[in-house]
Amino acid sequence: MKSLELWFLRTTAIVCLLLKRDAQAISHWYRMLALNPGDTPENAKIVASIAHSQAALGRPSEAIALLYRSLEMDSDQPANWFNLGYLLQQDGADEDAAMALLRATRLDPKLDRAWYGLALSLIKLGRVEDAVDALKRNTELQPLSPYGWYQLAHAHLRLGQRDEAETVIRRIAKFEPKVAQQLERETGIASGVNLPF
Repeated sequence: MKSLELWFLRTTAIVCLLLKRDAQAISHWYRMLALNPGDTPENAKIVASIAHSQAALGRPSEAIALLYRSLEMDSDQPANWFNLGYLLQQDGADEDAAMALLRATRLDPKLDRAWYGLALSLIKLGRVEDAVDALKRNTELQPLSPYGWYQLAHAHLRLGQRDEAETVIRRIAKFEPKVAQQLERETGIASGVNLPF
C-alpha cells in the first residue's frame, strides 16, 4: 500500500512540475519523505527535486541548503553537484561554486556545462590558466557551442596569448560568424575569415 501511495505522490509531483506548480510539487515531495524517511539515495533524489522547485520559485538559499542535504545523503550525483555549483555561482560564492563544479566534472568528465561553469568561476577567482584548461575540455565536448570558445578567446587574451586567441576566433568564424565578429570588435583581433556581413 505504501509503494502505491509513493507512486501516486511521485506521479502527482511530476504533473505539478509540468504544470509549473512547483509549490504543490514540493508538498508532494515532502509527503514522500515522510512516508519513507532515511538517508537513502532515493530520498537524496527527492530532496534534490525539492531544491530544483525552490530554485524555480526564486528561493536560491533554500535550494542551496537542500542540495547540500541531498549530497550528504548521496554524494555521487554529478547533476546535483552541478546544480549546487550553478546556484553558488549565482550567489557570488565562486570558491565554493568552483569546488562543487570540479566535483561534478570528476564524477562525470563528460558533463560539458560543469566544465564551462567551472571555468567561469575560475576566471572570477583570477585563476585564468586553470580556466583555460576547463574551457578546452568544454569545447572538446561541445565543439559547436560558441560560449566556451568565446570565453576561451578572452582567457587567452588575458594571459597575453594573442596567437591562441586569434586561432580561437578563426575557429568560431567557421560556425558562428556573428560571435566571431563580436570577438573581433572586443579584442581588435581580425579572424582573417571573410564574414558574410
